[in-house]
Amino acid sequence: MAQVKNKQVILNDYVTGFPKESDMNIVDSTITLKIPEGSNDLVLLKNLYLSCDPYMRGLMNKPQGTASPLAYTPQSPIAGCGVSKVLESGHKDYKEGDLVWGFTRWEEYSLIPAAQILFKIEHTDVPLSYYTGILGMPGMTAYAGFFEVGSPKKGENVFVSAASGAVGQLVGQFAKLHGCYVVGSAGTKEKVDLLKNKFGYDEAFNYKQEPDLDAALKRYFPEGIDIYYENVGGKTLDAVLLNMKLNGRIPVCGMISQYNLTQHEGVTNLAHLVYKRIRMQGFVVGDFYHLYAKFLEYVLPYIREGKVVYVEDIAEGLEKGPAALVGLFSGQNVGKQVLVVAHE
Repeated sequence: MAQVKNKQVILNDYVTGFPKESDMNIVDSTITLKIPEGSNDLVLLKNLYLSCDPYMRGLMNKPQGTASPLAYTPQSPIAGCGVSKVLESGHKDYKEGDLVWGFTRWEEYSLIPAAQILFKIEHTDVPLSYYTGILGMPGMTAYAGFFEVGSPKKGENVFVSAASGAVGQLVGQFAKLHGCYVVGSAGTKEKVDLLKNKFGYDEAFNYKQEPDLDAALKRYFPEGIDIYYENVGGKTLDAVLLNMKLNGRIPVCGMISQYNLTQHEGVTNLAHLVYKRIRMQGFVVGDFYHLYAKFLEYVLPYIREGKVVYVEDIAEGLEKGPAALVGLFSGQNVGKQVLVVAHE
């Protein structure tokens, strides 16, 4: 079996501070498009769409103590969620031609353990790229964080930070469909317009133009916030705590404002968790994948009817990968950042 070229995105070395495009490199390796003899748990994939996500920044750090099993190794390809086509399978659950999404490497072809595949793609009447976003990890994150952790009730007041991102744009729409009043924050006028005009948020504001976040939140939530869907951390969380209602809930999805700081910002208003009996709960989407079938039942009809919309920011070609990933941390992306390796 002849070897073929396999372009890869390699991490040069562990990263401190803000990641740079130069922290990654595009290299041409080779791969034999054949599963090794006797391998009954390996699957050979052609990667189609890769997901650029903020959590990937943490995998670039030099491990302290027990390393995440997903942590990156310098001079090896980075990895993340992606949509792929099965070329050959040693595992009984997958066959040639199957479309799957799961954890794959940033390269044209990957040979991975079948356990890294999360789900087989059954519904192909929607864009395949959606399985990096609304029908993949970010969609499940929005659904589980809002409904399972946030426990929303009709008529409640919901605030979402990083509201135009891969997760935030969905949380707002799910909250509106559930009958809530929803406000989002984002970092540009274009994103604020998206929130109000495309995603149906009741109100939205540019946090960079608010000298006093506490005052801004009091303006939009004079009666207080029932649910804060936390994507940002830092100063935003500090201001939100002052504006939460009694028995409010804070599902903690991420804290992107802190990922690239060598000295994390302190949060000074934590005593309000006590005064207001607030439940603040971190969660990891992997704990909720058992609900994936239920999630598809919920969201697919809304997508098909146009009642839930999804905005993607598409980067074409693996060589665009470093810029697309780094751009997440300065808000370059508008919507879900997707990297296209191949369309089919």
